[in-house]
Amino acid sequence: MAARCNFWLPKKKRFCSNVLLRDSQFCGNHTQRSDGQWVPCPIHPSHSVLEENLQSHLKRCPFFKQAQSLSIQPFYQEGINAGKEEEEEGGQNFSSEMKRNAVHGMTLFEFSKLINKIKSIHASICSDIGDSFKIPQACDIWTNRQVDRGLPFQEKHVMQQASILGNLEEFGVLKSCGDDAVSGPVKLEVSGDDDDVPAVVEFGAGRGYLTQVLADCYRIKKILLVERKSYKLKADRSLRQKESVTLERLRIDIEDLKLNAVESLQGVPYLAIGKHLCGPATDMTLRCCISKQCNQHNDAPSDSTCRLIGLAIATCCHHLCQWKHYINKPYMLDLGITKDDFNAMTWLTSWAVDADHGSDLCGTGSFYLQIREHEHVESDPNTYDVKNMVKNMKAVDRAVVGLMCKDIIDVGRFMWLKEHELECELVKYVPSNISPENRLLVARQKS
Repeated sequence: MAARCNFWLPKKKRFCSNVLLRDSQFCGNHTQRSDGQWVPCPIHPSHSVLEENLQSHLKRCPFFKQAQSLSIQPFYQEGINAGKEEEEEGGQNFSSEMKRNAVHGMTLFEFSKLINKIKSIHASICSDIGDSFKIPQACDIWTNRQVDRGLPFQEKHVMQQASILGNLEEFGVLKSCGDDAVSGPVKLEVSGDDDDVPAVVEFGAGRGYLTQVLADCYRIKKILLVERKSYKLKADRSLRQKESVTLERLRIDIEDLKLNAVESLQGVPYLAIGKHLCGPATDMTLRCCISKQCNQHNDAPSDSTCRLIGLAIATCCHHLCQWKHYINKPYMLDLGITKDDFNAMTWLTSWAVDADHGSDLCGTGSFYLQIREHEHVESDPNTYDVKNMVKNMKAVDRAVVGLMCKDIIDVGRFMWLKEHELECELVKYVPSNISPENRLLVARQKS
């Protein structure tokens, strides 16, 4: 009988049953974790290969042809939306483990100082984030489940999608068509002829069901879905059945998308949307959309480029944010938040989902009293340190700190939009019991 892998699977509570590699105690799946001889594929980091096999793998990697065909597209420009890199560290990305180790390596006084800084900044700049749960009448066919039964329906997702569109309507980007708004769809508010219908670009589109709701409830004719991954069960099939809709899907990372070079958007005003754009994808989307930023890299005349008329982005996964990608580093520095503080804050945001979100979180005072009590215990780090303090914190206290960090990061993005002369709002677009990731950036061009 062939020898079996010695890697322990904690969730299954047994050893792996795969056959061993030659001269190894582990199978191919777990050699990476045991001896570190595996490296990410440079073509597509979704998979790893043995370092000794890397050169031969590059010739037959299934993503090789895709990368080749993408590189010759006019809308591809590597790193155009990535942001400026740090000179001293080459624009290094910090993993969650690195961020966690940095926080646990703080003294109690340093950790206390950071938490109190977060509390103070949040109180001074985040007081205007209001509730804005808006379900427009145009979305009744979805909220009342009057759509095709073949389309997937999950109430919490439909509520989020409908509220994103409701906030766009409330903000004046979408406009009701008079008396028809009760019984028919609404349209995008834009000047020009009836034929000049603006496009909708969904960033981080996934399967595309936010756009599906928008297309079912609103009068749109041109759709562009931007997503770097391949998905099954997409909304594309249903969208293409609509006679009046032109659909295009770009499989590309937002970091590399030169939106002004997309041929189908030339001279077309467009609305940008995104539901749960993870971490730095929000910052890259903002760079991609704001024309002043795009035109720095675009030699085409301004009248031949696309024009942003409105934007709605539901932010998400702030623990993935990176300093080098963040859109408004000067604002953070003005607040007294350094690069190290920012990295720590992004790790603390993962605490935001720790508690029960059945109601708005409150009662933060006890946590800060605990911090003050332990400020002077740092003389004996073996008895009590940051790691032990975090373990002993209540889940609700951790969640409050995490939400504060999320808000500060999003307010920086909000201020960046204001600096670029857009009218904008940052709101809670659904109650936290529907989703704790409930912040929405809404913006439009000034009249």
